[in-house]
Amino acid sequence: MSDQITPSQFEESPGAEDWRVVSDGAHAFYRTESMATAARFVQAISELPDIDKHPPDVDVRSDGVTVRLITFTPDFGGMTTRDLEIARQISAAATKLGLDGDPSAIQSLIIIPGWTAPAEVIPFWRAMLGYVPRIDSPEEDLVDPHNRGTGFWFERMHEPRPDGGGAIHLAIFVPFEQAEARIAAALAAGGRMVRDQFAPQWWTLADAAGNEAD
Repeated sequence: MSDQITPSQFEESPGAEDWRVVSDGAHAFYRTESMATAARFVQAISELPDIDKHPPDVDVRSDGVTVRLITFTPDFGGMTTRDLEIARQISAAATKLGLDGDPSAIQSLIIIPGWTAPAEVIPFWRAMLGYVPRIDSPEEDLVDPHNRGTGFWFERMHEPRPDGGGAIHLAIFVPFEQAEARIAAALAAGGRMVRDQFAPQWWTLADAAGNEAD
């Protein structure tokens, strides 16, 4: 297996300027002028050496291509030197086609159901969603087996809500340099700050109805 590296090590490495590590891997977005250009870029990715041994997830739209890289093993989920090597190759392929990376278009979302005993509710969500346990954290996370849907992380609550129920909130991940502007925009749009003691790593905000997001 390739050596494990931290998100900071990944992002600070030469050749990874287009990429940001947000929750579920390293992401890059390359703007394209047409579906044909996007398809040519995907073709270039498919022709990289040994790409099928560690294939990226690729989302193709007419205005751009999003690429995600991450390594999963039974005891690890995160970034490796192999991911970094492939990221550099993908960025080089984009440059050859005249495509620019746009980190401002990168974000990731996780849905977080909370309950005092997550093991009691995970089977329900697994059945409803058709999801599978994440290989490195099967007792906490469910993922789409086709890598298309939003991931679910089950948070252990210290106690139920006052009405005796659980709670669901969202976790939105953006590049670090965009976080404070996103928080300011949410507050200006009617949100309120619930907690900020963990800033700038994360904040918790709520809308007027009390629905929360990190």
